[in-house]
Amino acid sequence: MAQTQRLKKQYVETIVPTLMKKFQYKNIHQVPKIEKIVINRGIGSASQNQKMVDSALKELGMIAGQKGVITRSKKAIASFKLREQMPVGVAVTLRGNRMYGFLDRLIHLALPRVRDFQGINPRSFDKKGNYSLGLEEQLMFPEIEYDKIDQIRGMDISIVTTATKQEEGLSLLQEFGLPFK
Repeated sequence: MAQTQRLKKQYVETIVPTLMKKFQYKNIHQVPKIEKIVINRGIGSASQNQKMVDSALKELGMIAGQKGVITRSKKAIASFKLREQMPVGVAVTLRGNRMYGFLDRLIHLALPRVRDFQGINPRSFDKKGNYSLGLEEQLMFPEIEYDKIDQIRGMDISIVTTATKQEEGLSLLQEFGLPFK
């Protein structure tokens, strides 16, 4: 709980005044903020195996601190052996305190544990200032025990902000401490 309070306090006390000065905002509500973090993991060929879907859901729940949902296919694709409504992935949407707690663990615990880490790519922003990041393995999170995983799988993390431009989103996430190259 102290982690979430730390990032929230940092946002209110240091990030908001810094961004107001940098972008010449007239109103405090113009300052961009992080709206939500979506963690998504595709399960691919494991869609036929319910045990793999359950283990992916459990791992994502441990990482996020919140139960995930199973995403299902919208249409059938015969070449992928995929029928309509088959499980194709798992996802979690974090908001509020859980979002700040996950972001804190990502910045200070998970990313520094990546081997040969040089920083994350600053060009992964969309036109509105939202950031997407792909991780190759789940082992970087301290909640995951190496002996208990059945397969090394990556995940996609999308940080959705209220920013209207790429520069605003980049500045916001740099102020939070995301290690960009």
